[in-house]
Order: sequence, then C-alpha cells, then structure tokens
Amino acid sequence: MKVLVINAGSSSIKYQLFSMANETVMAKGLAERIGEPVGRIVQETARGKYARDLPIADHAAAFKEIVANLLSTEHGVLGAIDEIQAVGHRVVHGGEQFSDSALITEPVMQAIRACVPLAPLHNPPNLTGIEAARSLLPKVPQVAVFDTAFHESMPRTAFLYALPYELYSQDHIRRYGFHGTSHRYVSERAAAFMGRAPAAFRCITCHLGNGCSMTAVRGGKSIDTSLGLTPLEGLVMGTRSGDIDPAIIFHLADVKGMKMAEINTLLNKKSGLLGLSGVSNDMRTVSEAAEKGNERAALAIDVFAYRAKKYIGAYLAALGGADAIVFTGGIGENATHIRERICDGLEGLGIKIDKAANATSRGREADVSLPDSAIRVLVIPTNEELVIARDTAAIAGK
Repeated sequence: MKVLVINAGSSSIKYQLFSMANETVMAKGLAERIGEPVGRIVQETARGKYARDLPIADHAAAFKEIVANLLSTEHGVLGAIDEIQAVGHRVVHGGEQFSDSALITEPVMQAIRACVPLAPLHNPPNLTGIEAARSLLPKVPQVAVFDTAFHESMPRTAFLYALPYELYSQDHIRRYGFHGTSHRYVSERAAAFMGRAPAAFRCITCHLGNGCSMTAVRGGKSIDTSLGLTPLEGLVMGTRSGDIDPAIIFHLADVKGMKMAEINTLLNKKSGLLGLSGVSNDMRTVSEAAEKGNERAALAIDVFAYRAKKYIGAYLAALGGADAIVFTGGIGENATHIRERICDGLEGLGIKIDKAANATSRGREADVSLPDSAIRVLVIPTNEELVIARDTAAIAGK
C-alpha cells in the first residue's frame, strides 16, 4: 500500500509518500506561501531534489501541484494517481471525541469543525487540507490522526483545571495535550530499544523543539502531559512562555494597558527563548550567543533546562518511578549540552548521564546513560509521519 501523509498549515502543506511494504519514504516535500503572489514547491526523492516557484492560489491548487509532482515523469515516483491508496492527515485537535485515529466521514468532519474553537489556528487549515485531498481523490480512504488522541488516556485528576466544574462540563475547558503522535512513537521505540514489553514500561518523553512538551507514559498510555488547553502551557519554548502566574495577564492589562490580543501575541510569539535571550527563538543561535558571553542567552538556557528538570521530577512522582527519560525533537535529539544540563543534578533520582556518550549522540537512537544509572537516558528520533502512515494503512486496510 502507498500512503500519502499530509500536514496542512495555514499557508503550507507538508507531505510524505510512504510505501508501507517496507515503510520507506518514496517522496517528501513542501508546498509553501500558499495564497501569496509567488509560492514554492519543493520535493525530494531518490532521483534528487526538485524546486519550483509558481503561484499557488489555495490549498486545492497546492494539493493538485503535489500530486502532479508525484506523477512527474522527470522527478516523480508514481505512474498513476490511483497508486495512492490512502491519505493520512495530521489533525491537531480532536477534543474528547477521539482517543484514536479515525476514517474521515461527514460525522468526523463535523467533529473536527466542532473543535475549531479549541484550536482556531490549526484545525481550520487541517480541514482545508482534508477537503482538498477529498476533492481530488474522492474514492481514496482518508484518515485523521489527532495530536490530542494519545493523551485521552489521562485521568481526570491530570486533565482537569481547578476552575468551576461547569467550565469543563459545558465549555470543555481542560488539559488536552499535543505532540501526541511523537510521544506515542518515541515511548514505543524506547520500550523496544530496551527490550521491554510496553505494558510494563514507564518513561518520561521529552519532545523539545521550537514547541516543547513532556509526557508521563505508563503501559503505553499517557497519564499526564505538560501542554494544556492550548500549546502555551508547560515548558519554556521557542517563542511561548510556558507556565506563568495567570495574574500576569491581568497585570499587563491593568498596569500597562495592553489589550488581550497584544497579550496573546506577547505570550505566544514574543516570549520563551526569544523573550528571555533577546537573540532568537532557535536554540542553536541562543547557544552560540551564550558561548560568546551573552548573559541573557545563557540565562535563557538555564531557565529552559530548569523548567524541564522540574517536570521530570514531577512526572517521576506521578509515575512512581520510571525506566527511562527519552529525549526527542530538534533540541532533544541534537542539543547534547541541553540534555546534559537537564540531567545534571538528578543523580539522586537515579538519573546518571554519560557525558562522553551524550556528546557524540546526535540524531540517532542511543542510550547516553552511565551503566549504573537506575533510569536510562535515551535519545530517540521522532517520526510522526510514520505513525500517521501506519494508522492510515491499518484503518484504510479494513
């Protein structure tokens, strides 16, 4: 089976085409600057890299261009459009309706639309991508894979906020969590890496990139996660503040006269590593500045690592111990100094990182803990697209 995986954003569509016989990527690419005067499409295959600038009016036009590139005799990988046997879509928010991936039907589309108030920046473009794919491939099974689904196993003690209960029962305000496909993938890979049965495995997965989250996983299920109603809560991120005193919002409004839209922009776009360092939201750039003596950049790294360290402690308590701490995401997989900084001082909790092994482990599966570390420290590169492809193939195959 050949499965096309789609991740539609507001002005872009990322895609990968999988051959599920051996789970290989036949092609991957990006259509971007959708709706602008000049857009761009880039595609990579075993035949090389292809890029072209062209007008892309909307997501429907982008999807047609993607299929045309996959079918191209010069740089494509398909001989006919009907070789695409299923399409998997990343959908950010499934609310409480979905604890697993789902075949897309009209009731499923309605449920995704109902979640738009919970994810106003993400679900609308996800829906647009689905509609574009269904229009061009009307007879091909389409599957929605939800970022939130993995976290639907959380108990109410973990997902409820201490607000009037009616805000949950009537308005569905609660912790949902995100990055679910990533946390699911790396927790399963970590168990396999250690030769452990998932049902008896406990781990803390640390997805660290421009967006960051941590999840406590027991028996293959999420029991708590750091992101909340929105992707703003929790860890320090590239431009997001993570946890703050909620009263700061009132203070900014009352004392500084800021409007709610301005505060929203400040917390989501101007905070995190960018706000603290004043340099960048990219950990690589912040780290380079810190090495050159930039004190604010060094402080931003300290705060980033400290917040992650606190969550590890909290989730060890929630799990009653763990078999592994798992690092993934762009920072988690590649920033060796950040992994070391986070684990430093946790020896009393049974976490002992091997600094030499850690320093040489970037972007590959590795155990970077000392032999006597009671809790293993693992690096597991994430593969969210493969999770989407697997779920899509399984559901479409039925």
